Amino acid sequence: MATRHQARTAVVGLLYAYDLGNTNISKFSDEILESDKIRNRQRLFSKNLFDGTIKNLDAIDSEIKKYLVKDWNYDSIGKVEKAILRLGAYEIMIEKVDKRIIINEAIELAKALADDKSPKFINAVLDAIKV
Repeated sequence: MATRHQARTAVVGLLYAYDLGNTNISKFSDEILESDKIRNRQRLFSKNLFDGTIKNLDAIDSEIKKYLVKDWNYDSIGKVEKAILRLGAYEIMIEKVDKRIIINEAIELAKALADDKSPKFINAVLDAIKV
């Protein structure tokens, strides 16, 4: 059985694909999650995270933009980092999951999927988001 970490990793992949312009990725989410061995409750968890993030994308992006350094252009954030930020912001803002848990999870995702500077950046932005 997949863990929530593995489910979130799969969601980051789906959000990444969505951001690349594959707006129909949700049609293939079952196949993608199955290939990652995300099944049963964790598949439902993953799909809810993905669908909820996409549904609330404008509010999430707006919130993230509030906490970027003034010189930073939102569009210049790497797509993997953006996917992690969006997922973390969704869980903090909408799902109301404990911020410490989500930040820790986002940092772990960044360590595994993004560059060396990403964990610190993601930590700072998610920590600034108001619940």
